Amino acid sequence: MPSAPISAHDRRFMAAAVRLSRRHLGLTGANPSVGCLIVRDDGEGPYIVGRAVTAIGGRPHAESQALEEAGELARGATAYVTLEPCAHHGRTPPCSLALIAAGVARVVGAASDPDLRVSGKGYSMLRAAGIEVVEGLLAAVAADLLAGYLTRSTKKRPEVTLKVALSADMKIGREGQGQVRITEEIARRQVHMMRAEADAILIGIGTALADDPLLTIRLPGLEARSPARIVLDRYLRLPPDSVLVSTAREVPLLVTAAQDVDSERRAALAAAGVELIGVEAFDGHIALPELLEDLAARGISTLMVEGGAFTAREFLTEDLVDRLCLFVGRGKIGDGGIASPVDLDHIPSGFAKRREARFGDDLYFEYVRA
Repeated sequence: MPSAPISAHDRRFMAAAVRLSRRHLGLTGANPSVGCLIVRDDGEGPYIVGRAVTAIGGRPHAESQALEEAGELARGATAYVTLEPCAHHGRTPPCSLALIAAGVARVVGAASDPDLRVSGKGYSMLRAAGIEVVEGLLAAVAADLLAGYLTRSTKKRPEVTLKVALSADMKIGREGQGQVRITEEIARRQVHMMRAEADAILIGIGTALADDPLLTIRLPGLEARSPARIVLDRYLRLPPDSVLVSTAREVPLLVTAAQDVDSERRAALAAAGVELIGVEAFDGHIALPELLEDLAARGISTLMVEGGAFTAREFLTEDLVDRLCLFVGRGKIGDGGIASPVDLDHIPSGFAKRREARFGDDLYFEYVRA
């Protein structure tokens, strides 16, 4: 709950800051995409004098950019920030000190930062300087967009989103036929929008061999936002002439590899620009928790799993899924269809429905771990 009185203006400007924070999702590296508005009221109503979102690559932070835009107009103004301002010295001074130096009178924050270098300290610094602080305004809404950063900070792994396309009879494909079109164009475009906000996309080698997918963003103007692509491929069966490998120098491709894989296969993929990730195995399967720790160490905060039934089941079994995104088409697959490990009638315990939408004739359901 907010720690001080709030107004309708506070809610309106914080909601705007949250929307602004979405602009650079998937583009800020290990840092969160934070939105900040500097709002001034000279007696005729509040107006924005500075606005910013965390820069591409993670620096500069949103607060310092918004304060620079506001200039002297920041003195006596209110700063709306979607994440608690940082309190530790890194490459640059902490944002809390920047807000104090700029002379803002009030700071309204949304989500709290679990980083032990920040947690509570940012707000304490502001209060000690005589600045009024409101905490927790629209915290859940902001945290939903910051879930990758928050998960990586607390669990030392990326937030995992499992995306599944389901037919009307809850199937995800047909045996031996590779990719089967289940949803229509509008829903598929929505998937590309989801990819644009992720740090990486992951599939299993079975899907890679059956579908030969590209896994990039193919919406006009967003092609450059294609995230890194990851293939679970313990034995390096991915063909050097596959679409994924042939585009490895254009969009990063990471492929898992066990220590005992043939050196010639390693060399062929590496020569094509593929980055190989060493993995541990347990009972013949890739150790997913350890892999996710390695990905988090690389700065990957949001991971979108688009693999087939086997890969989806492995992530669910390991209890590594944080968000379920289910697209449901109108057609049925019928006999020979591949059953999904998760569907509308079999949602894992601990998940709550967050969103429901319609994209053209297709339905969309999103569930988030409580």
